[in-house]
Amino acid sequence: MWCVKINLKQLEAFVWVADLGSFRKAADRLNTTQPNVSSRIALLEGAMKRKLMERDAGSVRLTSKGIQMLDYARKVLQAADAFSDAAAEPSLIDGTLRLGVTEMIVHTWLSDFLKALSTTFPQLHVELTVDLSVNLERELGARTLDLALQNGPFRQQMTGEIPLGDYPLVWVASRGLGLRGIANPTIEHIAQHPILTHSRDTRLYTETAAHFGARKDLDVRLVPSSNLAACLYMTLNGMGVATLPAAMISKELNEGDLIQIQYQWQPDDLEFFARFDADRAPSFVAQAAKIAKNMAEIHNAGG
Repeated sequence: MWCVKINLKQLEAFVWVADLGSFRKAADRLNTTQPNVSSRIALLEGAMKRKLMERDAGSVRLTSKGIQMLDYARKVLQAADAFSDAAAEPSLIDGTLRLGVTEMIVHTWLSDFLKALSTTFPQLHVELTVDLSVNLERELGARTLDLALQNGPFRQQMTGEIPLGDYPLVWVASRGLGLRGIANPTIEHIAQHPILTHSRDTRLYTETAAHFGARKDLDVRLVPSSNLAACLYMTLNGMGVATLPAAMISKELNEGDLIQIQYQWQPDDLEFFARFDADRAPSFVAQAAKIAKNMAEIHNAGG
């Protein structure tokens, strides 16, 4: 039968080209070359004696037969995934996890998560992207990421979404900034200094800008940064006050390099989630999300 001429790599290439609409993007996703992906599709079409895809001015569209066969291809790949699960041997997983995380995760429990992931899946390769949550959400929707560890709010829902906990924000400043002895600082005290905050397209910036913007009589200077580490560095060097995740700056607070300012207002806690496409992602992605939840719980409990 012609079925013996078809293999999983061909079906995998077919599904990824269909999902991403590009041979080049599918090649990137499969860690191979574009000619290799084209060859896999050609062999698949040859075995079926049917055209599955048409290329047109750089775009790719499925033929009517391709549309018909796409769901079957997904089911075959899901069955192969289920076979690996039934074997109960994680070392059989030999693939790539495209992981996206926000900077806050990098500065807290990412290292522990990657170690636990490597222990569970020793053959799994991780490609890491560190970016703003809004950008990670875009890449997750485009399927260039498998799993995102990110904070809300989100513009689109994902079928896989596991809570990772809430992270409170605190106001901090360097010891020499002159705010140490003020028991209950007012908005006027805070506004005397540049306010270091996250990038403009984040909830943290939006809430901070709205809070201080309500006082039209104050000359408030917001200094946004896409890099929280840079924001922390500037705070340590007395360049302004900042509201940062408490989990990210515990060391600096414990060692006295930063002091916490007991200001009456702070942005809402950051709510973090492990997000993925539960309908299409391989089962190891959901397992990786559960490992992330476990690492977050251990860290949040002070472990």
